Amino acid sequence: MGKMEKQLKVQQLVDNLAKAIVGKDEAIQLVLVALFSGGHALLEDVPGVGKTLLAKSLAASISGKFQRVQCTPDLLPTDITGTNIWNPQKGEFQFLPGPVFANVLLADEINRATPRTQSALLEVMEESQVTVDGVSRKVPSPFFAIATQNPIEYQGTFPLPEAQLDRFALSFSIGYPNETEELEMLKRMQVGKIGSAQLEACITPEEVLEIRQLCAKVPVSDATSEYIVNIVRATRNDEEITLGVSPRGTTALLRSVQSYAFIQQMLDRDRKSDYVLPDDVKFLVPFVLGHRIMAAGRRSPKKIIQRLLDVVPVP
Repeated sequence: MGKMEKQLKVQQLVDNLAKAIVGKDEAIQLVLVALFSGGHALLEDVPGVGKTLLAKSLAASISGKFQRVQCTPDLLPTDITGTNIWNPQKGEFQFLPGPVFANVLLADEINRATPRTQSALLEVMEESQVTVDGVSRKVPSPFFAIATQNPIEYQGTFPLPEAQLDRFALSFSIGYPNETEELEMLKRMQVGKIGSAQLEACITPEEVLEIRQLCAKVPVSDATSEYIVNIVRATRNDEEITLGVSPRGTTALLRSVQSYAFIQQMLDRDRKSDYVLPDDVKFLVPFVLGHRIMAAGRRSPKKIIQRLLDVVPVP
């Protein structure tokens, strides 16, 4: 895949998603960062801002299989992973795949599922496989999970444990549209030009895997690597943080900034550097590390992260 072809593919993917998600360029780029880095995304936002539409649009754009799970307290782990059922014609048990056997899985309101059911996603998010009755089965590749939770409503919810949160490469919100964006959204609806059903695939799952490999090869200087490590270590030594970022978070930040730098190279023709820049790191740190720390008392993790960014020397 040549440079011109790479630019075309990434630009087409961004443009395709923008047809359905009005005016949310940052959210589109962040979800692609998670996809291309081999991670997963957690969307923390109020209902009705386009979280499901974003997930369905992404699946349609990469010609991938989409599955959606509405998480509720009575949802069982096997409702996600699949289960063995008895086949009387064959006289044996037959595996019935669950919704995780997809390229894009949307776990809607994940914090409404019980901890036991939430844990059913741990293996597949880390190893792209599920184990049922002692047999491990690979899910389609690429496998990308998007989970959502409402940051306002906490009744009947089960907060995600730190081990679960650590599996998500990025956490971000889409946010409300501004007045101009909301008017544009209404105009598109009137002519039937909004929604994932109108999108045509512009990239294949195999090309997504190829782009992942290219992202992993984006150069990172020793000074930038040290900058990443210094930010992470600062979270472990801060008096306002009771639980700092794990080594998994360090590697997630590296992969994420490589993917972000790659996307910027493809979209910004004025960008000169092929390397990861310190500004790339500063931009992504709140999205990659914000959900991985446990703040003392009621302190805001975002404000703590921003304070650390102001203190840690930039190379």
